[in-house]
Amino acid sequence: MSWFKRESGGPEKKQSKPDEGERKVKTEGLWQKCESCKEIIWKKDLEESHSVCPKCGAHFRIDAVARLQLLLDGPYQQFDAELSSSDPLDFVDQRSYRERLATAQAATSLADALISAAGTIDGRKVQICAMEPKFIGGSMGAVMGEKITRAIERSIASRQPLVIISASGGARMQEGAISLMQLAKISAALMRLDEARVPYISVLTDPTTGGVTASLAMLGDLNIAEPGALIGFAGPRVIEQTIRQKLPEGFQRSEFLLKHGMLDAVVPRMELKTYISKALTFFSGPVQ
Repeated sequence: MSWFKRESGGPEKKQSKPDEGERKVKTEGLWQKCESCKEIIWKKDLEESHSVCPKCGAHFRIDAVARLQLLLDGPYQQFDAELSSSDPLDFVDQRSYRERLATAQAATSLADALISAAGTIDGRKVQICAMEPKFIGGSMGAVMGEKITRAIERSIASRQPLVIISASGGARMQEGAISLMQLAKISAALMRLDEARVPYISVLTDPTTGGVTASLAMLGDLNIAEPGALIGFAGPRVIEQTIRQKLPEGFQRSEFLLKHGMLDAVVPRMELKTYISKALTFFSGPVQ
């Protein structure tokens, strides 16, 4: 048993190396698991593949800004970025709608769940809208309806094709009937776009459900989807409980819808820009 102990800081104390506390490799947040094949993926590799699993090809969800960067040639002009909901119903459930809006705005740096912009795809000028699923589930309220309608009107005035990328849980319940009115509002505007013979391409991504599917997402001159995307009006569980039957394998996934005539094509993310560019050339002729 030792009767004495050396005081810390004495001359014989082992000097620690400056980097001794930094020897552990910090790997938290650098990897992501693919829910399809369970592969653990280095996030840098995932970014380089535009969030597509390099092993099984599963498409991860990406945000609206990434969508625009993927499809457009370069910088784009954004419209109506300042529009935000006024909470017309003063809606409150577990939290007030105003609080939910403030939280989503802080998290996404967007005023609402859609970016409306103008840019070019392989040199062709287009009007383009991309939904942000991280903003209250990409739900459609009065602001999204107004921004899409204005984008349609710009397409008609400029005769530039319209591309809308859907990623939404449907109509925004916090705005009640006002959100449902957007289905008719946008559908009527798309009819005017069709009468003006300006092409509209609808891109459906995971998820595209509810009122968005029931209106603008299925009204394109060309309706295309990413592989494995959940597309439908009501969820599979609700349908099973309603019809009291087991749904077939892959029900409401993009491949199932293509097989049953609800879509024109299923296109991998890396090929989307080329596919849309060729489709617009078919509709409108070569870029002048």
